Amino acid sequence: MPKSAQAFRTISEAAEAVGAPQHVLRFWETKFPFVTPVKRAGGRRFYRPQDIAILKAIKKLLHDDGLTIKGVQKLHKEQGLAALAAHSGADVTVGFAGPEMSPDGSEPVASRPSLTGSSVERLRAVLADLEAARGRLDAVLAA
Repeated sequence: MPKSAQAFRTISEAAEAVGAPQHVLRFWETKFPFVTPVKRAGGRRFYRPQDIAILKAIKKLLHDDGLTIKGVQKLHKEQGLAALAAHSGADVTVGFAGPEMSPDGSEPVASRPSLTGSSVERLRAVLADLEAARGRLDAVLAA
């Protein structure tokens, strides 16, 4: 029975779908911080459908369009993941659960939901409780 379209793929399945060897996918992870397969215990990689679409886009940009690795990195830095995918002509849905990266690609950017006044007050109360608990723990540890 074939896997569902939304199922995660192993690296061998991803390599076959992308048309690139497994070692190339691992290499691309080191060069493109936005390529982030899920890693399970033991380091085993699982690729989401959007990961495979992005890898296909990278392959097209590198192999068909003639961009260099630095060129793909620059395209991502200047225009973002959606533009990278669109530029490649790959069918990629970018609204996925993977991390949005900072402009330099070095770290994920935390999304900031809007908070209402009551939410802020509740968070301040929780913070005060946590700080009080920390004070008590510090006192116990010092004794």
